[in-house]
Amino acid sequence: MKPTVLAFAAAIAACALADPAIAAHAKPSTAAASAATSSNKHSAKTSSARASAQLKALFDEDWEWQMRNRPELATYFGDDRYNDRLNDASPEAQDRADAHVRDMLARIQRIPRDELQGEERVSYDVFVHEAREAIAAQQFPVLRTRVISGIDGLHLDFAQLVQAMPMRTERDARNLIARINAFPARVKQDIHWMREGKRLGWVTHKDSLQDVPREIDQQLVDDARKSPFYEPFAIFAKLGNGLPADKRAELAAAGERAIREQLMPALRELRRVVADELLPASPASGAMSDYPGGKAVYQYQVRRQTTVDMSIQAIHELGQREVTRLRGEMESLIANSGFKGSFAQYVEHLNTDPKYFYTSGDDLLTGYRDIAKRVDPELPKLFAELPRASYGVRAIPPYQGEGKAEYYSPGSADGSRAGWFNANIVALKTRPKWEMEALFLHEAVPGHHLQGARALELGQLPNFRRGGWYVAYGEGWALYAEGLGTELGLYTTPESRFGQLRMEIWRAARLAVDTGIHALGWKRQQAIDWMTERTGVARADVTAEVDRYFVWPGQALGYKIGQLKIVALRDKARQALGDSFDIRRFHMVILDHGALPLPVLETLVDEWIAKEKTRPLH
Repeated sequence: MKPTVLAFAAAIAACALADPAIAAHAKPSTAAASAATSSNKHSAKTSSARASAQLKALFDEDWEWQMRNRPELATYFGDDRYNDRLNDASPEAQDRADAHVRDMLARIQRIPRDELQGEERVSYDVFVHEAREAIAAQQFPVLRTRVISGIDGLHLDFAQLVQAMPMRTERDARNLIARINAFPARVKQDIHWMREGKRLGWVTHKDSLQDVPREIDQQLVDDARKSPFYEPFAIFAKLGNGLPADKRAELAAAGERAIREQLMPALRELRRVVADELLPASPASGAMSDYPGGKAVYQYQVRRQTTVDMSIQAIHELGQREVTRLRGEMESLIANSGFKGSFAQYVEHLNTDPKYFYTSGDDLLTGYRDIAKRVDPELPKLFAELPRASYGVRAIPPYQGEGKAEYYSPGSADGSRAGWFNANIVALKTRPKWEMEALFLHEAVPGHHLQGARALELGQLPNFRRGGWYVAYGEGWALYAEGLGTELGLYTTPESRFGQLRMEIWRAARLAVDTGIHALGWKRQQAIDWMTERTGVARADVTAEVDRYFVWPGQALGYKIGQLKIVALRDKARQALGDSFDIRRFHMVILDHGALPLPVLETLVDEWIAKEKTRPLH
C-alpha cells in the first residue's frame, strides 16, 4: 500500500464534491486512484504469495520432523528412510515432541490466515486444530502412561509394523534386523511408562490387562524360525531378489539370531512386568471417573475423539434415542421376514444355525473376496472418482487370538504397498456370513480403503492431511459406508440387512455405554447387560467391546457422531439442491479434502452447496 497516493486521491475527491468549480482539476485523481488500486492488488498478491510460501515451508519442516522422530509413522506412510529404527518413547523424546508442537503452533499463528487462499486456509485450520489438541493433552501427563492393554500395546503393534515393512532388498532385510535389535530398548521405555502409571494410580483395568500375558505367550517360541516374525526372512531367503543364495541365507540367519537373542528375551521381560508388577495393581474398574483426575481426562477425550462440542449427557441421550430407533427397524424386519418368534429367538437362530457359518478360514477369506468382486463394479454409481491403489483380503495372524477384531491396514502413499482388509479366521463361530457384507463395506470399500487411499492420492494437499486421521471422520465415514450396501447390490436377504442394522445399533449403543461407564456411574456388568439386551450382539462379543471402551475412553463415540453428521450433510445438500443433487459429487466433496474435524467438513460442504447452486445444468 502507498498511503500518500491514497490520501492524495481522497483529498481531490473530497474537494470535487465540495466545490464543482474545481471538478475539472479532479481528473488526475482517476489516474491516481487507478494506480493505487493496481498497487494494492500487486501488494495483496505479493502478501498472499509470501503467506503461502511460509505456510508450505512450515508444513514441510514439520512433516520432516514427524518422519525423523516418528519412524513407524514414516513406514506406514511409505517413507522408507527411517525403517531401521523405532519411535523414541523416552521421557526426553516426549518433552521434545511437546516443545515442538508448541513451537509449531506459535509459528503458524504468525502467518496471516486472511492472506491465504482456498485449500490453504483449510490446511491452516486443520493444523492449528491438531496442534491445540496436542497441547491440551500435555496437561494430562497420565495419558503417556496408558501404553499397554489387551487390545493395544507394543506386543501387538510391532507385529503389524513388521507386516507393513518392505522386504525386497538387502537394505530392507537389514532394516528389519535393526528394528528387531532395537526392540529391547523400546520395551524398556514402555516399562518406564507402565511403572509411572502405577505410581500415579493409572494402571489399565484388570479385565483387559489380564489378556496381555496370554497374548505374549502366543508369540514366545524356543525356535526362532517358528516365530511369525521370522516369516519375512524365510520368504526372503527363498526368493531371488537379485542376491546370491549365500547372502540371502546370511541375512535370514541374522534375522533368526536377532529374534532369538533380542526380541524373545524382551517379550519375556515385558510379560514379567505386566504379570508381576501391573496386574496386582490393576483396578477392577476402568471408569475414568475412578482414576485420579479422570473426569477432566474424559472430558478432553470426548472432545478429542468427536471433534464437536457436545455435552456428555447429550451424547448419552443421543445414543439412547438411536438405539430405540434402530431396534424398532430390526423388530419390523423380523416381522416382515416371516420368522415366527421373538427378537431373542431370531438372534439365537442367526447365531446358532450352522448354515450361517464357515467351517474353514480359507472359505471365510474366499467369502470376503467374493463380496469384493460384487462391490467393486458398482462403486462408480456412487463415486465420481475412485482411488487407483489396490487392496486385498488376508488373514490376521492366528496368534493374535479369537478376540482380535477385523481391521484395515493402509497402503503406502507411493502405491508400493496395497491396502489390506485383515480378517479373523480363527473365530469362525462368531463370524456369521450375514454380517460379512456390512463388515467388508466398513473396512474395505467404500469404507476405510476407499477413503484412505483417496486421501493418499490427493497430491495437492500437504502430507499431514493426506495421512491424517480423526476418529469421527474416518470411522464416521466407514459406518456411513455400511449404509450404502443396498445401492451397491448387497443386503438382498433379511439376514444380511439385519446384519447391517446390528452393526449400526452396536455403534449407537456405544454412545450410551461409553458415557455411562466413564461419567454416569454405570458398572461393567450393567453396561454389558444393557447392550446385550438391546443390540442382539452376543454377550461374549459385548463383553469384549465394553472392555475396549474402558481402555480407549471416548474413542467409540466418534463412529455414530461422524456418521450422523455425514447423513445430515447429505440431507441438507439434497434438500438445498433438489433435482440437481448428485450423490457422486457429494461423496467426492466428503472425501477430497482428507480427514477433517467435523466442523471443518461442514463448512466445506456448505461452500460446495453454494457453488453447486450456480453450476449450469447439462
